[in-house]
Amino acid sequence: MQAWGLILNQPIIKEATIVNVKFGDSVTVVNPVNLYGCAIGSNVFVGPFVEIQKDVNIGERSKIQSHSFICELVDIGKDCFIGHGVMFINDTFVKGGPARGDKSLWKQTKIGNNVSIGSNATILPVTICDNVVIGAGSVVTKDIKAPGVYVGNPAKFIKKLSD
Repeated sequence: MQAWGLILNQPIIKEATIVNVKFGDSVTVVNPVNLYGCAIGSNVFVGPFVEIQKDVNIGERSKIQSHSFICELVDIGKDCFIGHGVMFINDTFVKGGPARGDKSLWKQTKIGNNVSIGSNATILPVTICDNVVIGAGSVVTKDIKAPGVYVGNPAKFIKKLSD
């Protein structure tokens, strides 16, 4: 029970932080962020309210926009754009629910070079080749093996990229 101005139970409060991150040259990070145990290449931009977990690699000249979540086991190539609110998933609930700490059930995601992912897309554990555009709000559920534009839920090829 709580009376106005009186807190009966004290919450545990943790601050956004940057811990054990390997940064390349000329990286820009806009706080608040949670970055830990990851590697961020040169000339990368990371917007506010982003979380990048351990063992993630972000390639040179990539941009990660605000409110995106990049979980463990994700590799993002060079010259990529990750739009606002993009969510990466590594736990596919193979046993009907969360892995609950059993990381052996998690799966990897590999994003190639020159990939643009639109705002609010969700990326399940997949491999995406170079030179791909993922439309805003799309859900990528399967590997993408050919360059082009993909949209929808589930994301489907709609056209080749123009030269």
